[in-house]
Amino acid sequence: MKKSLITFKAGTRSSKLALIQAKTSLDKIAKTIDGISFELIKVNTTGDDDQKLDLKESPENFFTEQLDKALVNRTIDCAIHSAKDLPNNYTDEIDFFWLPWNEQTNDVIILPKKTTLEQLPKYPIAGISSERREEYCKEFFPTAIIKKIRGNIDDRLKQLDNGEYDFIILAAAGLNRLNISDRISQIIPLSQLKPPDGQGFIALTFRKGDERFYRIRSLFTPSVTFAGAGVGDKNLCTKATIDALRDCEICLYDSLMDHKLLEELPSTAELIDVGKRCGAHSKQQQVITDLLCERARRGKKVVRLKGGDPGIFGRLTEETTALEELQIAYRVIPGISALQAATTGTGMLLTRRDVSRGFVALTPRAAAGKLAPCDANEKATLPIVYYMSIKAMDHITKELLNDGYPKNTPVAVIYNAGGLDQEIFRTELSDLPKLGKNYCSSNPGLIIIGNVTSYEYNEKLGALKGNKILLTCSETLQSKACNEVYRYGGKPIPLPLIKLTLNDEFYEDLSTFSWIIISSPSSAKAFIDFINVKGVDRRTIPSIMTCGKETSNELKKVNIHVDAEPEKNFSAKELIKLAHSLLSKNDNVLRLRSDKAGPALAKELLETGAKVTDSIIYKNSQIFHEILPEFDIVFFSSSSTVENFIEQWGIDPLKNKILLSIGQPTAKTLFKYKLRPTLIADESTVKGAMGSLASFIVAQDLLSTT
Repeated sequence: MKKSLITFKAGTRSSKLALIQAKTSLDKIAKTIDGISFELIKVNTTGDDDQKLDLKESPENFFTEQLDKALVNRTIDCAIHSAKDLPNNYTDEIDFFWLPWNEQTNDVIILPKKTTLEQLPKYPIAGISSERREEYCKEFFPTAIIKKIRGNIDDRLKQLDNGEYDFIILAAAGLNRLNISDRISQIIPLSQLKPPDGQGFIALTFRKGDERFYRIRSLFTPSVTFAGAGVGDKNLCTKATIDALRDCEICLYDSLMDHKLLEELPSTAELIDVGKRCGAHSKQQQVITDLLCERARRGKKVVRLKGGDPGIFGRLTEETTALEELQIAYRVIPGISALQAATTGTGMLLTRRDVSRGFVALTPRAAAGKLAPCDANEKATLPIVYYMSIKAMDHITKELLNDGYPKNTPVAVIYNAGGLDQEIFRTELSDLPKLGKNYCSSNPGLIIIGNVTSYEYNEKLGALKGNKILLTCSETLQSKACNEVYRYGGKPIPLPLIKLTLNDEFYEDLSTFSWIIISSPSSAKAFIDFINVKGVDRRTIPSIMTCGKETSNELKKVNIHVDAEPEKNFSAKELIKLAHSLLSKNDNVLRLRSDKAGPALAKELLETGAKVTDSIIYKNSQIFHEILPEFDIVFFSSSSTVENFIEQWGIDPLKNKILLSIGQPTAKTLFKYKLRPTLIADESTVKGAMGSLASFIVAQDLLSTT
């Protein structure tokens, strides 16, 4: 397929700041998605034309109304805004999302040139444009005379320098984007003046239903996680939910759960209590759903933490359906429900040999809090779940048909529920025996009878559209890789092919070196293990240079200082460039690597003139697996993973699959076996690789529609 360039018309306000931030943002989007570009269209808004109205009295759409109309009228395809200018509620015609590139969110004080705060008069005139800034002035400048100020940043600075004001308060973001941050006299701490939601961020709006922008948004809107909190006790929460909370930026949580779980959230996470309150459940649920969708479109990692198990009386459908309508990806982590805690946890077992072979679970509550019948007729409409029943399909079918169940009653058979090799087969009751004969497996399975089997989660959302990504990286990288796949709406298939172990023969006196070069997260973890096992005095650790942020972060987790890393394009090539700028012939350098990495990097480091010791700190051994799971895309994180895959399964399973290589060395290994990598990560990290994959999939989809 020949690529064709797509050019979108993007509207923006006509101010200098608006044009700069729009062009910068759109250039980044175009760079992320190969084959698209943007044409900027200037649009004057009411807020630009009306310079007299006090912003405290202005309507919500003061700076967006004309851009919204241009969208609806199809004059433009999208519009770029300062996120804080968006109205709280959009119509059914317009959708939005925030872009991930943000500026400083603080407000700042600006004084006339060559003036200090100490030189302010006793009753200074303060240029203020919002109620929150006015409240700040009243507290910290109680003698100030509050005076309205309007205009773009250049206009406001001109009014200040002309003596109309003694100081003004602006957002740091605008000054930074205009490259005039030297005008900042004092940064106001966030604890003193909380910024409005969206300050420092850029938002993109588009017509609701425009599939092209749903695909673009999927790159910048992480998958939402619905997680079961368990019941009553933090210890009854799954590890998967704990991991999701630790990686969360916004958490919407219920009341009926152990609130100690919230301690697992990062200190910077936004916590929102959405626990239902008695007497207003229906209204409250819509508020929760709207809030969830709004937060999801801010480009943050959102966890919806539900008490018990999200799917058991948890109103999960309302929330997932709303996300599906917006084509925002999500995943669901089951949890331990009150049902299990009240029965298995107390001895009142719902299944006990010769006492009970099953149970009914239902609620007397209907819509709007009304009571619904729980009689025999109602129970007869409930779904039935059969355990340990795979070889009894004929018997089950005959019984149900004799009981009056229609032949076309929906049925589902689930093998290995929750496992990587989970399989689901759907059919009708009359065909259930045939399904058993054709697909009957020795694997454990459940049979579910009833209309509920007609439903399923929409897993084809997000940039990766539910594709199964085979992750061959070591155990040390699996968690990070899975999180990145989930972020873009893919399904991770963890299959580590290499195991990393500390080299018992490694020992170096660190005090004899001036630099340590660490070029991978695995080497960093091995270095940490070495320090802990050998009881190394941290004061003897020399300066450390790494290949990038992922490697540095492993060290920073245990408070080991990193002295140098490339600013971008994290790779061995960038590391060599950095080494040439920092090393000299007087330096004694220790390069740490695996037994598979080879001495090439150490040889290049010698060209700096430094003395280089090339040491193997960990060994790389192969992991064997009995079964190769189904997959659509395979991620090779090193040459070793390529070698190990081919040794176990050959090259045939890789044909007609997307092959993702973390970097050039891994790609060369694929070429050695006459396999062409579909793409090579722009940045040689797990995060960079998954970002490149997501951009590739989205670009292919966009270009295929032209």
